[in-house]
Amino acid sequence: MVLYETWVHSRSRWCKQLLLTMKTLKIIMATAAIAVAGVWTAQEAVAQTVLDGAYIKEHTKTKRVVPYTHIREADVMWARRVWRTIDLREKMNHPLYFPTEAINDRKSLFDVITQGLLTDGSITAYDPGPFADDDEFRKPLLAADLRELFLRVDTQYTESLETGDMEMVVQEIPLESRDIKMYRLKEDWIFDKQRSTMDIRIIGLAPMKEIRGEDGELRGYRPLFWLYYPECRYVFANWEAFNRENDAERRSFEDIFWKRQFSSYITKWSNVYDRQVNVYKTGLDALLEGEEIKQALFEFEHDLWNF
Repeated sequence: MVLYETWVHSRSRWCKQLLLTMKTLKIIMATAAIAVAGVWTAQEAVAQTVLDGAYIKEHTKTKRVVPYTHIREADVMWARRVWRTIDLREKMNHPLYFPTEAINDRKSLFDVITQGLLTDGSITAYDPGPFADDDEFRKPLLAADLRELFLRVDTQYTESLETGDMEMVVQEIPLESRDIKMYRLKEDWIFDKQRSTMDIRIIGLAPMKEIRGEDGELRGYRPLFWLYYPECRYVFANWEAFNRENDAERRSFEDIFWKRQFSSYITKWSNVYDRQVNVYKTGLDALLEGEEIKQALFEFEHDLWNF
């Protein structure tokens, strides 16, 4: 009995010492965490010592994406796929193009895409195919493929200042935001009979680069790669676009596409030949054909209602 009481007493002392040791470790870890946080805060203070503005902008940076309303196939009474082109040279589309160089609180749409592709890895780019006509997101581009797209190697011959001979100079030219002046959209127009609404869902987005001949003349535009837009929404929602009327009410790039605050013209809609408008119309006639398609879509939705 005496041995048992001695064993119980020694065990209780050992447990108390163990608890005291654990409490001491917790205090040490908490102190270390506070010290690390203090160093990190001090580094931040060195990097940013003043607030560039009257208040901290955190609404757009913490904004969450509004989920799409679920659509059942049985409720889709009518649907049509449409391709359209956004020309960033139009005044209404300037918030997507400017600034051409990133500033403190804003970036252009292509700079946001570039960061999502190369830095964050939150966006996947898809190969448009050898003829730039594949918009079905079949082949994701690898990191090496993206580097080739964003960094072009150019070879020129210049006269040497020392010998006077022509020397070959190889220079790397990065793809910049100012080089992207057009975007192509692929979207579905769906009439949901359950909600009696016409839904427009953007499926794909493709920045387009210029194609120039050997003489330097512009030959047209070609999709650089395709992006799956439902994936891009989570990135676009946290970047502001310029509002001409009010700096305090800047909208995100997701808001611009969601609210259709851009100008565009239709280049194709689903047809039995799977051909674009410019195949059977050219010049001004192609633009007028796109406007006729746009009017047909508007009249279809309008004629669904009887008063």
